[in-house]
Amino acid sequence: MHDPAGQLRVLIANERQERLAVVAPLVASLGHEVIAREINVADVGAVTERLQPDVALVGVGHEISHALELIESIVKEATCPVIAILGAADDAFVREAAKLGVFAYIVDDDPSTWQNMIEIVLRRFSEYQRLEGAFGRRAVIERAKGILMERHRVAEHAAFELLRDEARSSNRRVTEVAETVLGGHPLLPSRP
Repeated sequence: MHDPAGQLRVLIANERQERLAVVAPLVASLGHEVIAREINVADVGAVTERLQPDVALVGVGHEISHALELIESIVKEATCPVIAILGAADDAFVREAAKLGVFAYIVDDDPSTWQNMIEIVLRRFSEYQRLEGAFGRRAVIERAKGILMERHRVAEHAAFELLRDEARSSNRRVTEVAETVLGGHPLLPSRP
């Protein structure tokens, strides 16, 4: 996770160039760097992937669908959290944006509010990434256990013990041993 107190690399997106011109100085006044200003939905996903911003701020203008498309394109890259910037409260927009993966929204031009929200969002995004990683590691272990159960004709707990014992004897993590099992699985002979 990026240090919340440090300078962040921020992507800003909006349907209107003049609104980007207002948001960029506000972001800079917080001590952060605006690394991209995007209007086009077609470009924002690729820019997000290429530049890997720490956070993205998406302004909601007259075309709500445009803002939702910007959010969706950024979220698909899953490189950073997205915060929507609204001119006024809009429950319907917030519901739709939440479905697409926005982490928060701001209805305020006060820089301290923005900074506080950015810090909260970065912490929640970091927690989300850790959970996602834990679920991924768990899935790898479960798949490896399944292979070992089938190959060795053992129960689930015995398959886990095989993984754990190998991890201990080779001074590796259980996940690393499980990945090795998965990587070698296509090379293993079929069970007679």
